[in-house]
Amino acid sequence: MTSEVIYTGALRTECKHLRSGNSIITDAPVDNKGKGETFSPTDLVATSLAACILTTIGIKVEEKGLDISGAKAEVEKVMASDPRRISAINMKITMPAKNYTDKEKVLIEKIAAHCPVGRSLHADLDENMEIIWL
Repeated sequence: MTSEVIYTGALRTECKHLRSGNSIITDAPVDNKGKGETFSPTDLVATSLAACILTTIGIKVEEKGLDISGAKAEVEKVMASDPRRISAINMKITMPAKNYTDKEKVLIEKIAAHCPVGRSLHADLDENMEIIWL
């Protein structure tokens, strides 16, 4: 088992990672009867894509002796209706100033485009990613 999710009422869940015991709370978004006081489930999907991209890049470039500490992803989730779903995830990734070679930049861009979460999302989802090199 990976996690345990408990509905706590008022359109909120508590999600517990079983291995670590860490928890996160989700709340329905304000545009869907919620309070929007924390991540919504769809916020987590978009955020998971960014976390997966940065983690996957980190794993691969570490093997080559590179460190991407300080890399940052800014994420925008766009919702559609009828049916209600995530229609787009827009992301700007800022890579820390490290004097990357052109070959390293190509490698990082390739890794970013093929992370496991991205490969798991529906093909109709519009994923837009820009990488900024400082």
